[in-house]
Amino acid sequence: MQLPALYRLALNELQNKIDVIKTEWQIRDGFSPIEHIKSRIKEPKSILQKMERKGYELSSENMEQYIHDIAGMRIVCAFVKDIYRLVDHLCIREDIRVLEIKDYIAHPKPNGYQSLHLIVSIPLILLEGTRWVKAEIQLRTLAMDFWASMEHILYYKFDKKLPPHVAEELKEAARAADELDQKMLRLRTEILELSDGAGNTEEPQS
Repeated sequence: MQLPALYRLALNELQNKIDVIKTEWQIRDGFSPIEHIKSRIKEPKSILQKMERKGYELSSENMEQYIHDIAGMRIVCAFVKDIYRLVDHLCIREDIRVLEIKDYIAHPKPNGYQSLHLIVSIPLILLEGTRWVKAEIQLRTLAMDFWASMEHILYYKFDKKLPPHVAEELKEAARAADELDQKMLRLRTEILELSDGAGNTEEPQS
């Protein structure tokens, strides 16, 4: 099977698994920590550029072995706590292999970027047998996702060379986004405590 079709099928499988998790949490807890999901297949030009940067000979075998984000998914959650909850669940599933975790929430990048990246492997049951296909999952809060979108726009507007004052403003905005995440989490905790005190054990819709 050709690689583009293989990665598209893997993304579909991953989407189905996440949809099941989202639905189960919604039914069991009355809410889902997952706000929205976005998937994409990396453009051929971007794959070729990454292969060149890494110094790998262009071949299907090298693409499968060394380029882990050809299939990509972004999962946006309301709170940081929900991100770690989802990661913990993915790590114990038998139908997903978590190969690598990069935690840029606990350890942000120098420019302020925050997100949690997973490299996972998804099983595809094919005529030729079971084949595990790699994909990257990025998990962010709403605030992190907004910041990353704005950073991406500015990054390309300035031809990947941000003026120092713009880069510093972005770092400050990242700190503000982190403070907003923490404040909203404190508010949710307070609301839950008040709800429990009133005899209501259901968590409000996030």
